[in-house]
Amino acid sequence: MVVSFDLQDFIIRARVLKLYRQALRTARRAPPHARAELRQTIRQEIENNRNCNDRQRVRFLISEGLQRLKGLNEMFDMQGHS
Repeated sequence: MVVSFDLQDFIIRARVLKLYRQALRTARRAPPHARAELRQTIRQEIENNRNCNDRQRVRFLISEGLQRLKGLNEMFDMQGHS
């Protein structure tokens, strides 16, 4: 099966990968006992939506992911994790 990507698909894919990398970097800030579980949760969220082809839904998921990541970073900042 050949899948055709246009520029929008390429841009969205890049945004998803960027979010994933940011999330994994944030997971490094978690307390040591929670890091593995957080990394697994991040991976599972990405995998759960891997085959989503609805651009509007993917944009929503990216936005939601960024908000959740922001909240997680704020929580780590308040707890003093660097």
